[in-house]
Amino acid sequence: MRTAVTILQLFCVLFVAAFLQSCKKDGEIIPGNNAPYYDGIPSVVIENYINRLFIDLLGREPLDVEMAIELAALKAAELNTSARNVLINKLQTDATFIQGDSSYKHAYYIRFYELSKARMLEGASDYQIDQQFISILSFGVYADSISGDSFSMELGKQKIRLLEDVMAIPYDYRMGSVEIKDVYARLLNNAVYDEINMNTFNFLRASFDDLFFRFPTQSEFDRGYNMVEFDKPEILFGISGQNKGDYVSIMVNSKEFYEGMIRWLYQTLLAREPSTTEVYNHMITFYQDHDVQKLQRAILIKDEYANFN
Repeated sequence: MRTAVTILQLFCVLFVAAFLQSCKKDGEIIPGNNAPYYDGIPSVVIENYINRLFIDLLGREPLDVEMAIELAALKAAELNTSARNVLINKLQTDATFIQGDSSYKHAYYIRFYELSKARMLEGASDYQIDQQFISILSFGVYADSISGDSFSMELGKQKIRLLEDVMAIPYDYRMGSVEIKDVYARLLNNAVYDEINMNTFNFLRASFDDLFFRFPTQSEFDRGYNMVEFDKPEILFGISGQNKGDYVSIMVNSKEFYEGMIRWLYQTLLAREPSTTEVYNHMITFYQDHDVQKLQRAILIKDEYANFN
């Protein structure tokens, strides 16, 4: 009798357990939503990421002490994107004095300037700009003043000012007195760029190719040519202009200029073209805030850049 009761009790327990299990709601499974797993990433891969960030943003490798500090910080945060963002932001904005760099921020803006000159001016150094252009122009201004040619003298002075504006880019951009469109307006409108791309035909084609990664349509070329060569009023990208300065302003204020910046940063940092979706997603904010540093951070925190895939 006791055995029969025991068996009955066991049956009841199993029945209740099965009933409760059948009533339990299954957890929702979201495909493709697995959390990234970074525990197995070797230290050498993390070091390579830190090294690459220093080179791309500052133009140099980290010192041993810098590597140790940043490696420990990333490991402590388990390589999460917030920690990566903190490191990148530090290299872009930290104004603490550092021997040799003045500061990370100072070195960052010098590096960005050099990369932009490589894009637009074939990497012309400030020494070349000063000695091969400003010095020669200054001598011409002096000669024109002696001969009484005031028109040529003022034209020479203007060319010198434009070149001085180019060399002032790192300071002005770092201090926030200019934004990215102003940086590229200066790099586009100066005697060095004109010498590299002699005559209006080459200037127009080069400006489209350098900024937009394409050549102008025939209509765009004709309108731009009339503005630059003949000071004739025209409309380009829906904006009116009638001289070279207006043309440059129209180019760097266009939506396509910001798309070109996205493409250039992807090519520079990831060695590939951005997808249509990537361009679209970045343009939602970039076309409004013009924040190149934020755009860089969005690219540099990617697993693709870090090689954490």
